Amino acid sequence: MHPMLNVAVRAARRAGRIINRASLDLDTLKVARKQRNDFVTEVDHAAEKAIIETLLTAYPDHSILAEESGHLVRGAAAAPGSKIETAEYAWIIDPLDGTTNFIHGFPQYAISIGLMQRGVITQAVIYDPTRDELFTASKGRGAFLNDRRIRVSTRYRLDEALIGTGFPYRKLDRLDEYIAMFRAVTERAGSVRRPGAAALDLAYVACGRLDGFFEMGLMPWDVAAGSLLISEAGGLIGDFSGEPAYVFNEQVVAGAPKIFVAMLSLLRDAPAAKA
Repeated sequence: MHPMLNVAVRAARRAGRIINRASLDLDTLKVARKQRNDFVTEVDHAAEKAIIETLLTAYPDHSILAEESGHLVRGAAAAPGSKIETAEYAWIIDPLDGTTNFIHGFPQYAISIGLMQRGVITQAVIYDPTRDELFTASKGRGAFLNDRRIRVSTRYRLDEALIGTGFPYRKLDRLDEYIAMFRAVTERAGSVRRPGAAALDLAYVACGRLDGFFEMGLMPWDVAAGSLLISEAGGLIGDFSGEPAYVFNEQVVAGAPKIFVAMLSLLRDAPAAKA
C-alpha cells in the first residue's frame, strides 16, 4: 500500500471508531442545523479533527479541504489567494458523509478522504464503519475493497441497470431541472435508488453494486475519493457534459463505460437540460 494511502486508512479507521461509539447512543447526540436540511453533529467535528490530526502529523506541510473546517492551506501553497486545486498536496475530507442518515440510525454513511496533487486525485479512501468496508485506490494501481480488487459492473444495457442518485436537499432552486433528469433516468433504467450518502454511492459504482450514479449539488469532499475508485475500477466519471470538471462544479455522472455513455445522453436530452 502506498505510504500516503496507509496514513489515510489509519485516519479513516480512527474516525470510524469515533462514529461507531457515537452510534450506540444517538439520543444524546448534539445536532446543529447548518442550513435547510443540512445538519452537523459533534461527531462530524470529532471525526474530522481526528482525521486532520492524523494526516498533518504525518504530513505537516500538506493542505486540507474539509467539510466542517473548510480550507486549511499550508506549505508551498500558503501564498495569499492559494487554491486547493493548485496545491502540491491537498487532502479533501468528508468526515461523515450521510450525516442525516447517521442521526436517524439509518446505517448508510461513510468517511471519505482523497488526496489531490496539483489538481489530480491520486489516493482515495472511503470507509463504511457500520459494515467495516474499506474502499481504497492509488492512481495507476487499481481499486480495492478490504484488499480485494474491485471492478465496475459488466452490465451494458440501461434498462437492466441499477442507478444511484441523490435528491437536491439544501437548495431547491434547481429541483425542476433535477426532476426532469430523474424522470428521464427512471423511465429508461432498470431501477433507481437514493441511499443518501454520495461517497458510498460512488464506492458502490466502483465495486459493481450500482451500475451508474448521477447527482447535482455535490461538493468536492463528496466526490474526490469516489472518483478515483471508479476510474481505477474501470469506470467513467464526469460532469453532465462528460467533462472532467466534476470535483468542483457540483454535478456528477458515473458508471460502467456503456452505462455512463447512455446516462450522459439521457441527462443532456432531459427537457430541463435543453431549456
